[in-house]
Amino acid sequence: MDVYEAVDSRRAVRAFSDEPVPKEVLERVLTAATRAPSSGNLQPWHLYVVAGEPLAELKKHATARALAGDPGDEREYPMYPAELTSPYLDRFSAAAAQRYKALGIERDDPDRPMKIAALNSEAFGAPVVLFCYLDRTMGPGQWGDAGMYLQTVMLLLRAEGLHSCPQVMWTMYRKTVSRIVGADDKLALFCGVSVGFEKEDVPRLRTERAEMTETVSFIGAWLSGGQDLRDRP
Repeated sequence: MDVYEAVDSRRAVRAFSDEPVPKEVLERVLTAATRAPSSGNLQPWHLYVVAGEPLAELKKHATARALAGDPGDEREYPMYPAELTSPYLDRFSAAAAQRYKALGIERDDPDRPMKIAALNSEAFGAPVVLFCYLDRTMGPGQWGDAGMYLQTVMLLLRAEGLHSCPQVMWTMYRKTVSRIVGADDKLALFCGVSVGFEKEDVPRLRTERAEMTETVSFIGAWLSGGQDLRDRP
């Protein structure tokens, strides 16, 4: 798959089929992803790849917590800034409304938080979840490295015909996750990434993105009308 196609087709899929994902495919993806950028070559991430009975047990316990209204474990890092302002708050609100309406959850539904948590804790039906941890001694630079690593993983998954959904939600149940995967206490859970084949005959959500000109500034003199460099020999 062309890199541009992989980037354009990557979406946070929230409806997976139960078709199993071959371990060999994941090994190929995760081997290639070791080439992701890493400042100082620290490679600070540690991944647990969970499927089968351990994942079923994890989903069961996490979903039980969600349906019981459990607010979750104390946060080890903030998911978002305490005070979001425009344009970030506007983008967040629009995407949230669009996302959960597609899942059949209306904004004014009094059980909305519980339903959202339950859907997330089921990993949207995914047969595999990757849990990304970092050593607690790592700083913002290494968390940025982990983000680049996971983006590399998700693009490689697209090249294999697979989809994914990154879920910071799993940090709400980090103690349950750590118990299942056996993570060392020195590691902090960054997020989970659900992986699988997209379920057929379900609404396919594609959230809007800001125009490039809203988030990018070009500085200096530039040539115009150049050829597509991909056409060069």
